This record gives sequence, C-alpha cells and structure tokens, in this order.
Amino acid sequence: MATFGPERSPSRIGAGSAPATDGGLSIVAGCRIVQLPRIEDARGNLSFIEGNVHIPFLIRRVYWVYDVPGGAARDGHAYRTLEEFIIAASGSFDVAIDDGRHEQVFHLNRSYVGIYIAPGVWRTLENFSSNSVALILASQAYSEGDYVRDYPEFVRNRRGR
Repeated sequence: MATFGPERSPSRIGAGSAPATDGGLSIVAGCRIVQLPRIEDARGNLSFIEGNVHIPFLIRRVYWVYDVPGGAARDGHAYRTLEEFIIAASGSFDVAIDDGRHEQVFHLNRSYVGIYIAPGVWRTLENFSSNSVALILASQAYSEGDYVRDYPEFVRNRRGR
C-alpha cells in the first residue's frame, strides 16, 4: 500500500470486478474505471482501445512497466497536463490515486479493464504480482517538465498553499 501520510488511509476497490463508469464508484478527481470492449472467442479473447472513443484523449505515447519484483512498488508522481490510461496487460497490481485530499487504491487484474488518470492526480503503482505488465497509454510525448515528483509540494499546490 502506498504511503500517504499518517492521518489518511486509502480505500481499496477491486477494478477487475467493477462495472465500467456506472456512476456507483466514487473516484478521485475525475479518474475513472473503464471497461474495454471484449470479444470472446475459443481461440483467444481480444480487447482494444481507441483514442477519443474509449479514453478521452488521443494516444501519443505507449510504454509498459515489467520485471517488477513481486510485491514491489514504483515511486509515485503526478503530471501537470498529461492524461494516462493504465491496464494490467498481464498479472495484477494496485494503482493508488491521490488528489491531495482523498486517496483510493484500485486493484487491476483484467486486461480489459483499465483506469483513466486525470492530470494533477498523484499515482503510484504497487503490489505487483510476479511477471505482471503495466501497460500505460499517455496523451503526450515524454516531457520531464510535466512531472511533479515531490509529494509534499504536490499536496501544497493542490490545496492552494
């Protein structure tokens, strides 16, 4: 579980069993769970994503995180303007999201369910299962200047201090 500070404890929601944006989930700062199209076939299933159709942005960059030791976490950060969509392409992991006031943790374990991360939201990937792959679609090309890497600074900026 991500460390958010002594006074707060994030809720946990299993995204693998959650319906897509059904209005029943209270999700931090415009983030949301999205269930992707799923075509089932005895030869193997197929899912797909189209920018500005299933997710609210055109895809400008795709990257993936893999070979993370089981149970490990990747350091958190936020983006000033970039939007992301994160999928567990293989295995499972948790996505902790934080808007500076509220936190939630989502467990991703289905390749046809992902989480949209809005700009200005701190996110941490954690609790990786062995051999998992986190597939991340981004709205912009890489720009170091768009990153917010200091959590206390992030919270001060989000709270207007």
